[in-house]
Amino acid sequence: MKPIIYAINILFISIFFFSCEASKNSKSEIESPSPEYYSLTVKELRDKIKGAWAAQTIGVTYGGPTEFKHNKRIIGDQESYIHHTDWNEETLPFWMKNRKGLYDDIYMDLTFVEVFEREGLDAPAISHLKAYSEANFPLWHANQQGRYNYLNGINPPESGHWLNNPHADDIDFQIEADFAGIMSPGMPNTALEICDTVGHIMNSGDGYYGGVFVAGMYSFAFIEKDLKKIIKKALDMIPTKSSFYKCISDVVNWYEEYPIDWKKNWELIEEKWGNDVGCPNGVFRDYNIDAKINAAYVVLGMLYGEGDFGKTLDISTRAGQDSDCNPATAMGILATTTGLSGIPEYWLQGLSAIEDINFSNTEMSLNDVYEISFKHGIELIKRNGGIIEGNSIKIKNEKTKIAPFEENFPGYKPDKKVYINKELTFENGNIENNKLEYNFNGIGVVLKGYIRGVDPINNIRNLKDNNPMKDFYFEVEFSIDNKLVKTMKLPLDYTKRALELFFKYEIPKGDHVLRLKVLNPDDRASIYISEMITYSKT
Repeated sequence: MKPIIYAINILFISIFFFSCEASKNSKSEIESPSPEYYSLTVKELRDKIKGAWAAQTIGVTYGGPTEFKHNKRIIGDQESYIHHTDWNEETLPFWMKNRKGLYDDIYMDLTFVEVFEREGLDAPAISHLKAYSEANFPLWHANQQGRYNYLNGINPPESGHWLNNPHADDIDFQIEADFAGIMSPGMPNTALEICDTVGHIMNSGDGYYGGVFVAGMYSFAFIEKDLKKIIKKALDMIPTKSSFYKCISDVVNWYEEYPIDWKKNWELIEEKWGNDVGCPNGVFRDYNIDAKINAAYVVLGMLYGEGDFGKTLDISTRAGQDSDCNPATAMGILATTTGLSGIPEYWLQGLSAIEDINFSNTEMSLNDVYEISFKHGIELIKRNGGIIEGNSIKIKNEKTKIAPFEENFPGYKPDKKVYINKELTFENGNIENNKLEYNFNGIGVVLKGYIRGVDPINNIRNLKDNNPMKDFYFEVEFSIDNKLVKTMKLPLDYTKRALELFFKYEIPKGDHVLRLKVLNPDDRASIYISEMITYSKT
């Protein structure tokens, strides 16, 4: 019996060691260290950069007709918008030549690219803010408030801080951050550094995180093809306690729960995240330009699109709200994984006809930015410890950093909207009607309205240089409880305007009196006050 027992023992010992070794090998495979370098060829890098920029342009064009026409509702299956069957050789050329303003998110991208090209890759934030603030093209939301802040002595990062910019959580940097990821292939920390420089010009908090998230997805898309992994890795760059992180995490989790029903996911997004807090244009309205909900629609298109360009465009467009920028972002990231060569020929119809056309308000075309982004990418790869040898590119792997935590409007809740609808006019310099006051209760207040010329010639958006009212502005003192809060310059020129007449946050809780006094009444212009929004604590 002993030989049998001995043999059995040997067998069990062998099995035990075999199992341990197998387990060790399995664990080693699962937890294998990340590569020191990611490899691409020069041809692959060029192809991916071209795909990223071309796909953005295609996506903007596809969603352009529906931009902010479907708010808090899905674009129905039978509703009119550019369907796949409408796409042809003339679509891209028509929009690029006749609807140039549609590409505002791309020409803002290119404004920053031009600054880096002109001043070098260490160009400071003030250079980027100066570039678009002194340009003559129209802007909106956080971008325009950032411009107004610069023109009135507020520089970055304060120009994008929510106390100086009610639109700090808006989508502006999110739709302009593509360039940061495209010039940082496989280098998310480099993309984060660029975002920190440029993103705080006009945004902070969730508005800033939207840009970090998008730039991160582009950066990872150069070295990763799985869209779920790209989303997860980019989301890991965002602080977990931010509402942006929580919103996108919800979308991913709901996708796991409802993997074939994007409309159910959309409903859950709308129910939990569908009300805007900061942007005065969106408070108590269906309109929502908040970064996180539009980023949710980008992710919706990427997840449920399942790598199909048509489905990705369709879903991210039909989710509504900013329905040109969202498909542009989703398709741009998808195309970065495939390269231009991986985009179906159907969607490339007409592309070659527009690649040498300069985007509105720039001296840069697609062919130009293909080359410039490639050049910037190569320079940053080398700076980051990468290796370029002939046709081989090795991108040094890096442990992803997390952006510092920022929060806009902490504990703030829109409380009331009071419609005022009053126009201040000043006949013969009359100052009788130049002093107004409004009672309110809350910790924050926004007074909405605008300046306009009484003479129809002066009441146009962009005043000509020879117009005597070109540089006119009202100077208005705003006081709360008899204490001067700020003196605002309110220009008649649309490109230099403040988006709101007045805003003030961090006011002590309770009843207050807001007073305004016009210091330079002029009968050639008027001040229209539309409404007052107040905030309370949640």
